[in-house]
Amino acid sequence: MALDAETLTLLLDAVRRFVADKLVPAEHELAESGVIPESIVAGMRELGLFGLSIDPAYGGLGLNMVEEVQVAMALGHTAPAFRSLAGTNIGIGSQAIVLAGTEAQRERYLPRLASGELIGSFALTEPDAGSDAMSLRTSAQRDGEHYVLNGTKRFITNAPVAGLFTVMARTRPDRQSDAISCFLVEAGTPGLTLGKPDKKMGQAGSLTCDVVFDNCRVPAEALLGGEEGNGFRTAMRVLDKGRLHISALCVGIAERLLGDAVRYAAERKQFGKPIAEFQLIQAMIADSQTDIYAARTMVMDAAAKRDRGENTTLEAACCKLFASEMVGRVADRAVQIHGGAGYISEYAVERFYRDVRLFRIYEGTSQIQQLVIARETMKAHGV
Repeated sequence: MALDAETLTLLLDAVRRFVADKLVPAEHELAESGVIPESIVAGMRELGLFGLSIDPAYGGLGLNMVEEVQVAMALGHTAPAFRSLAGTNIGIGSQAIVLAGTEAQRERYLPRLASGELIGSFALTEPDAGSDAMSLRTSAQRDGEHYVLNGTKRFITNAPVAGLFTVMARTRPDRQSDAISCFLVEAGTPGLTLGKPDKKMGQAGSLTCDVVFDNCRVPAEALLGGEEGNGFRTAMRVLDKGRLHISALCVGIAERLLGDAVRYAAERKQFGKPIAEFQLIQAMIADSQTDIYAARTMVMDAAAKRDRGENTTLEAACCKLFASEMVGRVADRAVQIHGGAGYISEYAVERFYRDVRLFRIYEGTSQIQQLVIARETMKAHGV
């Protein structure tokens, strides 16, 4: 559901002010403590950031894709961990329910996800199943009016604080897409335990850990849509949308990095003048601006196609590949422009340089995006 232009402008202005006034000043504290202050979480709830993509009938803002990616770009101007807390509710933690849930499941969970009362978590990846999602081993066996889940999920975003897990599990042993089903498992269910939070290269405050199911019994009503075999297809549909959101986030972060680099170059003097006057510095600025413009244009075009109801599997993969690689290049140039200062934690570019490395891995690695792009391109040419 598209907002009118004035309402969208007001929303984007509010998000940008929140980022500038509340989030950016809290970045250093977040990097040191790994904890998002409760006052900031409350502010995110008040702005409706947890329910961007959830229909207003369930308490969300109901943004279309073009609107959502613009909000994601605005949120990219600060540490990605802030957006990550709401990101699962906006995307993979809620959209499986939106796309394939029963009405009872939607009424039970979507309002609480939209308000931020409940944090969602999407449990697909396993120790031996990452890019090859079809190889997942977590099993779900029917036992009367229940299913019994067994298996381990790995690197699960927001798992330490989640109230609801969207879990992909195998209901048949064969390697077919309809052998995988999806379950909605609430935190605190007996048999569900969490590992220690992972220590990561970057993105302090964005929490991940193992999620272990040991004879975890869930009622049959926990089966998404009340139907076995729809898990893999639902996951792929959710990931298409998520890839556009992450691509937009990469654009926003690249804009932040370039802004920091340009301001530093204007202030830093060498050989008697600001380094911004040196052509080799200007070349890095120009290359970064070109990269950002290209990525932004790709994301907005793909988002508009999705809003028109077109299949955007190809476009989403192209955006994810280009934007995630792009922000890595911009981060590298930003550090280079800062010189020795860019290697010191006092400057945000040092942290962002580590933070952005993850974007080339999750929601499908760059190599997986290449395979998707090649497959869809050959399909379009009848091959």
